[in-house]
Amino acid sequence: MANQRIDRTLLLKLCVLIIFIALGSIVFVANEAKAAPARIIIVRHGEKQNLLSLCGVGRQRAEALAAQYLGPTASRSLLNGARPAAVLAITLHTLETAQPIAAAWNMSVAANPLMLTPFHPEVLLNARTAAVARDLLDNPRWHGQTVVMVWEHLHIASARLERAFPGQQVTLRQLLHLDQMRGAPLRVPATWPDDTYDYFWILEYDSPTLTVPSRFSLVRQVFRPPFEDLPSNGWGRPEPRSAKSGCL
Repeated sequence: MANQRIDRTLLLKLCVLIIFIALGSIVFVANEAKAAPARIIIVRHGEKQNLLSLCGVGRQRAEALAAQYLGPTASRSLLNGARPAAVLAITLHTLETAQPIAAAWNMSVAANPLMLTPFHPEVLLNARTAAVARDLLDNPRWHGQTVVMVWEHLHIASARLERAFPGQQVTLRQLLHLDQMRGAPLRVPATWPDDTYDYFWILEYDSPTLTVPSRFSLVRQVFRPPFEDLPSNGWGRPEPRSAKSGCL
């Protein structure tokens, strides 16, 4: 009888183990399912004062983005009044730019606290950008949603950065497979210019199973009063800015 009780106990433990393994496999498969968002809106952070914060122009741009393009009552809404699933940031400058947008929706900015320091090695920015991009394309929570990404421009698109890390994917242009788009009305730029702050990249996916966007749009920020004086230069052209602006 004792041996039978031991056998039953072992059998029960084995069954429990099998169930856990099965459940783990189900979770793994679910996490591997492709479920791209409906739209990803990428915006560069505002103009900088130093390594820690935006300058006055950058802070104004952050407020203007929320008021006129990305907030719930935005006059030129890119969201059509629909709440974004998340507002993502990666660095101190992107966090400061994203905060007015998130606050307008009574949301918090999703950012890794370890990244919110004035100094971080390039490889850490590479790894964090890759992790976020992978989650956007693999995690079912984003299926059918719109996500706003406020990002650092070299990790949006930079031919120089991509050359510096051969064999790796380090920019959103690579990670979100924008370099694989075919027949787009406007070719995706290989580099986000250093002096360009006033554009959105908008990616649209016709199906959650897609890993390459169906459409790409380059949209210029043109602000109305009271933000009409914010720089709005063409793509790749020098930004007109007063020497007294305090911006780098």
